Amino acid sequence: MKVQWTKFIVVLVLYLIFLFWVKSWLGLIVVPFIYDVYISKKIKWQWWKEAESVTRFIMSWVDALVFALVAVYFINLFFFQNYVIPSSSLEKSLLTGDYLFVSKVSYGPRIPETPLTMPLTQHTMPLVNVKSYIEWPHWDYRRVKGLGNVQLNDIVVFNYPAGDTLVNEEKYASYDYYANFAYPLGHDIYVQRYGATPDLTKMNDVARYEYFEKIYAMGTSYVKQNPAEFGDVISRPTDRRENYVKRCVGLPGQTLQIKNHIVYLDGKANKEPENVQYTYKVKLKGEMTQELMDELGITNEDMLMLNQSGCIPLTKRAYNALKANKNLVANISYNSDASTGDTYPLNAVTGWTRDNYGPLWIPKKGATIKLDMKNLPMYERCIKVYEKNELKVNKGQIYINGKLAHSYTFKMDYYWMMGDNRHNSADSRYWGFVPEDHIVGKPIFIWWSHSPDHNGFSGIRWSRLFTFVDNIK
Repeated sequence: MKVQWTKFIVVLVLYLIFLFWVKSWLGLIVVPFIYDVYISKKIKWQWWKEAESVTRFIMSWVDALVFALVAVYFINLFFFQNYVIPSSSLEKSLLTGDYLFVSKVSYGPRIPETPLTMPLTQHTMPLVNVKSYIEWPHWDYRRVKGLGNVQLNDIVVFNYPAGDTLVNEEKYASYDYYANFAYPLGHDIYVQRYGATPDLTKMNDVARYEYFEKIYAMGTSYVKQNPAEFGDVISRPTDRRENYVKRCVGLPGQTLQIKNHIVYLDGKANKEPENVQYTYKVKLKGEMTQELMDELGITNEDMLMLNQSGCIPLTKRAYNALKANKNLVANISYNSDASTGDTYPLNAVTGWTRDNYGPLWIPKKGATIKLDMKNLPMYERCIKVYEKNELKVNKGQIYINGKLAHSYTFKMDYYWMMGDNRHNSADSRYWGFVPEDHIVGKPIFIWWSHSPDHNGFSGIRWSRLFTFVDNIK
C-alpha cells in the first residue's frame, strides 16, 4: 500500500504543478479520479481484463490507442510537435523536406481555443475530408508563461493569419481567399460592369476605401453565388489555421521599411540571413549538371522555375559561382521586376513592392495610434479580425463598436514574418502582421531531412540531422 501512496503523491504533485503552470484550477475535478486509480479503486478502470478473451483482446488495443492519443494530444498541445518544411520559402536556411522539432515551451504554449479536436490533425480528418475539431467550447486566447519571447531573426512556427476565411473546395485548399478570390474577382466584375477601373491615384482616401469595399463585396458575392465552383465560404478558429514557418524580421513597436530588398528597422539595416536568396534572370548556354546543382543548392523546383520564367532563386554564393562560369552562363542579372498592388494591404494604393516596402509601424500591445482614413487599411484587419471589434466607416468617419474613433489602443503584440527565399515567399509583405495569438512555437532542431529531388537512401541529408535551428543564421 505504501508503494501505491507513493505513486499517488508523485502523480498528484506533478499534476498540481501542471495546473499551477497553466493557471487552470478547473482541473482539480480530476484529482478524485487520480485518487481512485491509485488508492480507493472503486471504479473498475480495466474491467475488460476479466472479460472473455475476444473482448479482452479488443479492449486492450482500444485502451492502448486511447492512452496514446491522449498522451500525444497533451504533448503536442503544451510541449512540442513535429513540423515538416513543405515549400521553398525559407531556403536555403531551412530546406523542403526538413522535419523540425518545434518547442511550444519556448514562447509559452497557448491554451487551446478549440480543445475538442482529433490528435495529430490540424483542421481536417484525412480520407473523409471533414472537420477534425468541434467549435464548442471555444475559449478566449490565453498563453501560458514560457521560457522567453519571440526575438528578432528567430525562425517561428505560427498559424497563417489570412487563413481565417477560405473556400472549402478541395482544389482551392491552399488559396488565399482575399488575394486570390475576393479582390481580384471583384475587380474583374467591376471592369465588366463599368468598362474600366477608376484612377485610384486621383481619389481621396475615403473614395478609395469605398471603392475597395465595393469590389470586395462584389468578389465575395460572386464566390457565394457559385458554390459548385468554390464550395462554401468558411472560417477557421485561430488555432485551427494552417501552420506556417518564417523568420521574424520585425518586432512589436518597430517601424519596418524595405529599401532595395534590405530590411530596415527604425532606420537601421537588419542583418540578412547567411543563405538569403533572391531571384536572378539567367540565360544558360547548355544544361546544368546534377552535380553542379547539388553543389550550389539548386533544386529541381528551382530549375523548373528557370525554364518557365527565365528566373531562378540563388544565394550569393551560387550567384557568384554561376556568374564566373562563362562556359555555362550567357547572362545573369538581378530580377528587379516587381508588381505593385499585390502587397499588403490589398485595399490601399501604396506603390510598395516586395523589394521596396513601407515604412510601416508594427503594432505593440498597449500602444495607441492616431486612426484616420489614410492609415486605416494598414490596421483595419488587426482591429476588426484579430482583436474582434466591430469597425464601420460612414462618410469618412471611423466607428469602433458603435463609437466614433480617432485613435486605437492595441490589445496584442504583432510581428513581421518573411521567408529567406525573398522573391519566392508568401509572407507578411502579402498578408500583413502576425498577431501574438497566432504564434505556435520555436523550431529547435532538424530531426530528419530528405531531399525531394533524390529517392530513397540517397536523398537523406545526413549533415542536417540534429542541426540546431538557432545555428542557422
